[in-house]
Amino acid sequence: MSDRAHAPASTRADYPHLLPIPTRWMDNDMYGHVNNVTYYSYFDTVVNEHLIRVGGLDIQRGAEVAFVVETSCRFHRSLSFPETVEAGIRVQRLGRTSVVYEIALFTRGEVEPAATGRFVHVWVERATGTPVDIPPSIRAALTPLVVASA
Repeated sequence: MSDRAHAPASTRADYPHLLPIPTRWMDNDMYGHVNNVTYYSYFDTVVNEHLIRVGGLDIQRGAEVAFVVETSCRFHRSLSFPETVEAGIRVQRLGRTSVVYEIALFTRGEVEPAATGRFVHVWVERATGTPVDIPPSIRAALTPLVVASA
C-alpha cells in the first residue's frame, strides 16, 4: 500500500483531537492487516466519541441526531493487530445543518497517517428526519476543531 505519489499532505500535528483505539484480533483480515471496512468504524468512533464526551450528544434520547451522508478513505499504509491506532479529527467545514470532518488514522507515535478520510454529518430531527440546525452544544464542541482551508 505504500505509494509515495499519494502520500498524505497532513501530519499528526494538523489534528486537534486524537483518540487512541486499540485494534482487535478480529479487525485483521486474511491478508494480515486491518480490513478496509474497519477503517470506517474507527472514523465513526472518533467522531461520535467527541460528540458524546465534549458535545453532550444523547444518542438514545436526543431530539436531534446526525446522519452520515458521505464517507471516503484513502489508504497510505497498512494497520495491523495488535497496534493501537490514534484517530485524529478536524473540521473542514461547519455549516448550519452539516459538518465535514477530516480524519486521519496514525500508528501510535507516527507523524504521517496510515489513512486519511472524509466524513460528513447532516443534523436532523430524530422524529422526522428533517434537517435542523446543528445543536448549540455540538457546535461548541466542533468549533475548536475547525481548521483553515488549504
